[in-house]
Amino acid sequence: MPTGEFSLREIPFSHPGSWFDVSPVVAQATYADDLHLVSHRHGMHAVLALVPERDGQRAPVPVTATPSALTWGGGGQRITAAYASPDALRIAGHGLELRIRAAEPTLTPFTGTYSFADPVGGAAVFTSYETGHRYRVTVLSGHLRHVGAEALGTAERAVVVSGAEWEVVVEELPGARAPYVPSAAFDDVVAAAGAGFAAFADSVAPWRGERTPAAELACYVLWSAIVAPAGFVGRPAVLMSKHWMDKVWSWDHCFNALALAGGRPELAWHQFQVVFDHQDDQGALPDSVTHAEVLRNFVKPPVHGWALSRLRHRLPVGLPETGRAYRQLAAWTTFWLTHRRVPGRPLAHYEHGNDSGWDNATPFAGQRLVQTPDLAAFLVLQLKELAGLAAGEGDPDAAARWDAEAERMLAALLEELWDGTKFVSRSAATGAVHSGASLLELMPIVLGEHLPPGVRDRVVAGLEAHLTGIGLATERPSSAFYEADGYWRGPVWAPVTVLVEDGLRRAGAAELADRVSARFRAVCEKSGFAENFDALTGDGLRDRAYTWTAAAYLLLAGDAEQRRTHDG
Repeated sequence: MPTGEFSLREIPFSHPGSWFDVSPVVAQATYADDLHLVSHRHGMHAVLALVPERDGQRAPVPVTATPSALTWGGGGQRITAAYASPDALRIAGHGLELRIRAAEPTLTPFTGTYSFADPVGGAAVFTSYETGHRYRVTVLSGHLRHVGAEALGTAERAVVVSGAEWEVVVEELPGARAPYVPSAAFDDVVAAAGAGFAAFADSVAPWRGERTPAAELACYVLWSAIVAPAGFVGRPAVLMSKHWMDKVWSWDHCFNALALAGGRPELAWHQFQVVFDHQDDQGALPDSVTHAEVLRNFVKPPVHGWALSRLRHRLPVGLPETGRAYRQLAAWTTFWLTHRRVPGRPLAHYEHGNDSGWDNATPFAGQRLVQTPDLAAFLVLQLKELAGLAAGEGDPDAAARWDAEAERMLAALLEELWDGTKFVSRSAATGAVHSGASLLELMPIVLGEHLPPGVRDRVVAGLEAHLTGIGLATERPSSAFYEADGYWRGPVWAPVTVLVEDGLRRAGAAELADRVSARFRAVCEKSGFAENFDALTGDGLRDRAYTWTAAAYLLLAGDAEQRRTHDG
């Protein structure tokens, strides 16, 4: 059974289906001294602080975590937590006490957001108005002492659990529920959590071994970020993180779906569909979806045709709902062709950098409506995927129309955004050309075999200039706009790596694809699964438990192992 430890400062302790985790990360880039129960309903909210004590004083004991259990201290003085279910955390102690208190007001947007009730001597209930849920603490053995039950104002509301051997359960509840009755011993709860994770890792990454040392942790990042259907999330879904990036964005989900496809096909299909559940009447996808909101201020790039074509091959029995997928993809593509093209012009445009997913990339500096080569390339692939799906649905006329549109888009890309030596971006409003050092303008490599050889060779050479010892820098390090932690102006990102690596292989540049894959896998093995990485040092940046980074590692490592097996 997996026993690998991980740092709680980088990856939260959680469980599939749960909307809460245990972590010192209590807000964006904010670390508390103590671990907190952090809910992701209605946003990220630190709800309860979990503070080990000895003789009434905070006990500065070490903390360790594995997929099955979280432990403060050790030996004769320890506290261990494990998920009995997605909404129930069992905590057992020996030789240490545990203070469970409402999170500090400074860690929440408002003060006075908790009410505290003591319905019976063996339980206490905290109510969080931010999350709309109650957090019931029930003593299963030992003693429960209440602090602040009658106090007003900002006095501490807490319970302290003590005894030679004690156990409590903390539940996240939408309302009243019958008293908690344990159905298994604590050690069995720990064992069941470990077995559940082992089964997940065995299905998603059966190839893992000494050559893929980060694969098991990558599986945990995905497994622990799964939430149950709730609010606007209508299916089991993998959040981008159970830190502050706790949403599903409308291109991120594609990479998680691909990583899950071979071992957990039903869950993979849910990942692809969870965003399409909110497709609007014009065919547009939302910017993001989470428990309490669906944001439509932006869209995201149309990588879904590319992703769907790969899902068809990765899912064990192909697409489960081909007709549905065809209709969704057709509506999404029509949105771009109808609502994001200047009348009479062949190329679509982004209205903002956030539409592209490359929020602050240099092609968007100082301008909003931009025709970029990546968008045209993604639409070519999407149109070709639609042609294939239409043919499979027995509609050759539609297949021919989609294919013809794809060829027109490809021709327009080469005619309007290829200057003879490189791809450029163009203002949709003025026609002004932008040519810089952003990797975004090399993304037509995703066209692979569809690129003319002369264009392909130039693009491959351009990619070489972006490849550092860490991976593909999103802004060339020699650029005046390069920033080590510049978001899309320098750092290495997972989705770009996967897209470029795939395009290089289909373009026949396997040696460069191998280097791109190997360097990205190496930085994950060194620095974990951060949102992005410093392109020169490899240091992890921003959110440190990002699921599409873990998914990218699993995709690249699994494919590398498959090639090794095939070639060997």
